[in-house]
Amino acid sequence: MRLLIVIFCLAFNGILFSQNELLFEQGNTLYNEGKYAEAIDKYEAILKTNQHSAELYFNLANSHYKLSNVAPSVYYYEKALQLKPKDKDILNNKAFANNMTVDDIAIIPEVGLSKFVRKASTSMTYNAWAKLTVFLVVLFVILVLFYYFSYTTNKKRLSFVGSFIVLLLTLMSLGFSFHNFSLQKSNNPAIVFAQESKVKSEPNLRSNEVFTIHEGTKVQVIDAVSNWKEIKLGDGKTGWIVSDDIKLLNDI
Repeated sequence: MRLLIVIFCLAFNGILFSQNELLFEQGNTLYNEGKYAEAIDKYEAILKTNQHSAELYFNLANSHYKLSNVAPSVYYYEKALQLKPKDKDILNNKAFANNMTVDDIAIIPEVGLSKFVRKASTSMTYNAWAKLTVFLVVLFVILVLFYYFSYTTNKKRLSFVGSFIVLLLTLMSLGFSFHNFSLQKSNNPAIVFAQESKVKSEPNLRSNEVFTIHEGTKVQVIDAVSNWKEIKLGDGKTGWIVSDDIKLLNDI
C-alpha cells in the first residue's frame, strides 16, 4: 500500500512538473509576442501550484515591468533575488524597476565594527557557520587530547598554542553563527503595493501622520498589531501602516 502511494505521488509530481513546464513555455512565448498580461496569467498559474524558481519570478517581474506595474515588478525581482542573490540580470533589471518608484530613501550606511561583523556573518549561511563551529569544536578536543597525551615539551607547547587558537576561532564562528541567525530572524522585508500610503505614529487612524510612502518602496516590518504593521525605512524612519498596503516578501 505504501509503495502504491509513493508511485502515485511520483506520477502526480511528474504530471504537475510537465504541466508547469508547458505553462512556462507558453508564458515565455506570450512575453516574446508582447502579450505581457497573458504571460503573467501563465506564470501565476504555476505559482498557484506552489512551484517557485528564480526564473519564474524573474519573468513575472519582467512582464509587470513592461506594463509599468511598479510594485509587482519590484516585488518579483526581490523574490527572484532571494533565490539567486548575486544574479547580475536580476540585479540590473531590479535597478530599472526601482527607477520607477517615487520615494528616494537614503540608506544609512553601516561603519566600523558593525559593518565588519555584518559582512563577516553574512559571508556564509547560518548552517555553514554551524557546521564550521562543530568542526572547530572537534578539532579543539583533538588538540587538547594531543596535549594531554604528549610527553615532549615541544609537542605540548604546539598543541597548547593550536588549541588556544582553535578555541578563539570556535568562539568567533559561534558568534557569527548567532549573529547570522539573528539577522535572518529580524529580516522581514515587504514592498508597498498601495499607490500612496500614509504612515501613522500609532496603529490607528486617529494618530498623526509621520510620513507618506508610495508603491514599490521596500520596507522592513518590525512589529504587528491587528491589521497594522510597524515598518522601518532604510533611512531609519519608523511608523505604522495598514497591513493591506504592503506585501511581505517572506510569504510564499
